[in-house]
Amino acid sequence: MRRSTLSSWPADQGTDDTDADADADADDSGRTAWNATNRARRCLTHLVAAAAAAAVAMSFITVAAATLPSVPLDFQGNRDRIIESIRLAKAKGATLRTGPELEIPGYSCLDHHLEGDTVIHSWEVLADIISDEACKGMLVDVGMGCRHRNVLYNCRVLCTYKRILFIRPKMSLANDGLYRETRHFTAWPKKMQTETYYLERVVGSITGQRSVPIGDAILSTLDTAIGCETCEEMFTPSNPSTYMSLNGCEIILNSSASHAELRKLRTRIDLIANSTRKTGGCYVYANAIGVDGEARMMFDGSSMVLLNGKVMEQGPQFSLQPVHVVTATIDIEEIRSFRCSISRNVQGAAQPDYPRVEFDMRLSRPADQVFLSDTIQISRPIEPRILDPMAEIWLSTAVYLWQYLTRTNSAGFFLSLSGGLDSSTVALFVHGMARLVLSSIEAGEDTTLADLRRVTGVKDFTPKTPDEIVNRLLTTCYTGTVNSSEETKSRSRRLAEKLGSWHLDIPIDPAIEAHQSLVKTALNFTPHYSVEGGTHAENLALQNLQARNRMVVQYTLAQLVTTARKLPRAGSALLVLTSGNVDENLRGYYTKYDASSGDIAPLGSISKNDAKLFQAWARKNWDLPIMTEFIEATPTAELLPLSAGVQDDESENEMGLTYDELSMFGILRKVDKLGPWSCYLRLLGLWKDKEGMTPLKIAEKVMRFFRNYAINRHKATIITPSIHLSAYNPDDNRADERPFLYVVNWPWQFSKIRGHAEELERRLSKVVHAV
Repeated sequence: MRRSTLSSWPADQGTDDTDADADADADDSGRTAWNATNRARRCLTHLVAAAAAAAVAMSFITVAAATLPSVPLDFQGNRDRIIESIRLAKAKGATLRTGPELEIPGYSCLDHHLEGDTVIHSWEVLADIISDEACKGMLVDVGMGCRHRNVLYNCRVLCTYKRILFIRPKMSLANDGLYRETRHFTAWPKKMQTETYYLERVVGSITGQRSVPIGDAILSTLDTAIGCETCEEMFTPSNPSTYMSLNGCEIILNSSASHAELRKLRTRIDLIANSTRKTGGCYVYANAIGVDGEARMMFDGSSMVLLNGKVMEQGPQFSLQPVHVVTATIDIEEIRSFRCSISRNVQGAAQPDYPRVEFDMRLSRPADQVFLSDTIQISRPIEPRILDPMAEIWLSTAVYLWQYLTRTNSAGFFLSLSGGLDSSTVALFVHGMARLVLSSIEAGEDTTLADLRRVTGVKDFTPKTPDEIVNRLLTTCYTGTVNSSEETKSRSRRLAEKLGSWHLDIPIDPAIEAHQSLVKTALNFTPHYSVEGGTHAENLALQNLQARNRMVVQYTLAQLVTTARKLPRAGSALLVLTSGNVDENLRGYYTKYDASSGDIAPLGSISKNDAKLFQAWARKNWDLPIMTEFIEATPTAELLPLSAGVQDDESENEMGLTYDELSMFGILRKVDKLGPWSCYLRLLGLWKDKEGMTPLKIAEKVMRFFRNYAINRHKATIITPSIHLSAYNPDDNRADERPFLYVVNWPWQFSKIRGHAEELERRLSKVVHAV
């Protein structure tokens, strides 16, 4: 009878009547063991079911941010790099990929954006991208210009394999400093509205679609919601991601083309972190990297993923990699629980509804799949990587020099090495470039090695030290005169030997004497230096004659060095490097068309003070004790006879302002946007405790700066292009648009400054006498 109550117990157990009692005992024992096993099985079944339920509840999404160079109109190269980034993202387990702003045509196309060809080719490239099987199972976000109703927009196109989902135009355009987006695009003005975009035939023939939505919307998948915020929009007070997040959008994609400035990255990271800290959510930031089309702006990468205000993953700030993809795997539930616990819910409940574009795809994976995966790792918060400013100078100038060299396919660099601080700093930049190139090659970057072999012309070149690279790519030259010293000549030669450059020592006195003879023939007049009884005009003309001869010499030699050395690329010219700094550019403290004129100016937007700090950093980190001589040397152009004594280029007698003061004026004039009067008032407060700085002294310095700035504005028209690393870089028509013609004595402003300073001096005098 007992067996009937246990229907699952096997029926053939204990059937011998003669051993009924023994069988009964054995039967009871067997049933007890079976019950224990059965309970264990049921428990395991419940655990498996619970685990499956937890797996469904815990949804993990792997997102990817691609860091790519922005190469204008390189449609084939940009296409290949974008597809490669999608493949890399997919291989790392990502189902969502975003990339830099306008990555298909290249952000820095400038007026090429206005050409119909640029738009047409962008759609052709997009057709190739969505036709690639790498897009299968992926949500891909790419950037390009789109014309809608004959209006050109800077857009993000969200797509997948052979399907366009929707187009999201940029709503706030960058139009200050280096940026002129409103010249090329129109901002989308209709918040939380979409319209119908009729697809181009080249894409429609692949997708089978006739139209898609365009506008301000959120993409809803089966498991989350995604929104777009393009670069500048993040910096606006009323940024779109805030309202998308309040409406339940959990992942924000930011495609960017943000330029590098020294000490700027922390500000960018804090801005993103604060945004997601207030609203919660995952922020996927993808930035371009490398030199732009103008060779003046450097995009600095640092693509990253943030979650609820914390950095989860971060890419390199400067790199020679043509494609870099950073991925992070996050738990969507972290966003939901975080949002429920912060002060956003009343505003979230009141937020007007966003248009939604439905996408029947699940981006997340359950926890068990993540656990079993060899490629996916759950991301944990990390400390943001912020480079030391001197490391920023090294890496930014290294990437700048290398990309300029490889894109122009030049055979190397030519540098007039004077033995002073500025030109030696530029030589260090080339050495730093060689270090970065070597480390890239050693890391297995085939593209870097192929580029090095191409520019050197040596098909089997595999360098072992930075010096080998420098020797192939840098020619330095000391162009001395009778006014030059053995000290600077020796420093120049020994630094060249230390760094490995091919060095020349060329006296240019015969060329200068020939020009002096020409002047005598033309004018029947022989100019003299001031120490020899000549006028100020004669003195200046003779100095400029030496300086301008150096420009002619360096360009001639740069054209012929590869031929004379019988290098593999004989006949190819070298790029001429100049060594002026941002403070001298601002003040106009250089000779027009002298050695300050060249092809590129790596130091052109770096201050004198930062150049000194960089030399000290290089001395320590690269084991270059010789740099002490350059740091401690008295700066001098050596354009006057030795009998005139040492020319101290940093003395007030020579320049009228110190380099510290020039940097201050640069910031006040450009960054703070102060004219002479406001600049004077600000400095009364800043310099009141500075020794010797009376109101009249401050007024004199303000008037000296603005007068010299106005007089020398014409020099800015031919300023050698430099990478933009300083906020007060005076490289006009890019970072700084101001007139070239002024009434140089500023009569209204200077009169007001002078009167105020004199009155303030009288009041101070009365106070002193009263005491």
